[in-house]
Amino acid sequence: MDFALIMLLILIGTGTLWGLDRWLWAPGRERRARALAEAGKSEDASLARKEPIYVEYARAFFPVILIVFVIRSFLVEPFRIPSESMLPTLYVGDFILVNKFSYGVRLPVANSKVLGTDQPKRGEVAVFRFPGDPSINYIKRVVGIPGDRILYKDKKLYINGTAVEQADGRPYFFAPESNAHGQETLRLTESLDGTKHDILTTNRPEVPLPEIVVPAGKYFVMGDNRDHSNDSRYWGFVPDRNLVGKAFLIWFSWDVAGHDKWFWERIVWNRIGDSIY
Repeated sequence: MDFALIMLLILIGTGTLWGLDRWLWAPGRERRARALAEAGKSEDASLARKEPIYVEYARAFFPVILIVFVIRSFLVEPFRIPSESMLPTLYVGDFILVNKFSYGVRLPVANSKVLGTDQPKRGEVAVFRFPGDPSINYIKRVVGIPGDRILYKDKKLYINGTAVEQADGRPYFFAPESNAHGQETLRLTESLDGTKHDILTTNRPEVPLPEIVVPAGKYFVMGDNRDHSNDSRYWGFVPDRNLVGKAFLIWFSWDVAGHDKWFWERIVWNRIGDSIY
């Protein structure tokens, strides 16, 4: 379901109703009301001036929908994290904000770029439309930009022949349902072009990835949960046209496992307001 398309259709519908009433139907009601008033039927005249309920709703909702549509299409859009592929940076149940202006101004629904602002940088967390199914939004970390030579070997990322620095290895514990196979998990701090972020690796055998070159206009992305992420290692590059924006803030977080807790107990308060690096 394309939410932007639905909002656009509602916007067009409410705007059309409001416009038709303002320029066509309202003047007709006023003429009928005046005729009734001149005939001494003041109560009927008041009823004749009253606008239909659907016009009243259209007039009330149109400006609100317009503001939300503009903000969501060109400035900031909210997303929810549905999987563990970005652990430990993002949890399942995190609700994030994405800067839609970061990677260029794009027309809503058509998603075509009309104004270039900036390009993704290594280390940034980006939301994009999955190349295999553009109706699905993915979130990953950009690790390769056009022209980069990318190699992932022995749990290490190499960019242009240089290994990305990893440090501070320490154990990390998944929730039981997330670590069903009992894999040993290691949390490491990785430094990618000055952006420090944590990643997870396990003793799970990796799929061999030969060194590849990122083509022009495309990006190589990986999840921070390196052994539990469906990313560019498996389905290829992200085209520039699929970019949605840069993730920058956690605005709400929900404990998806706390089914026996009260509503306010399931809110993860200490994650609200955290910046995304």
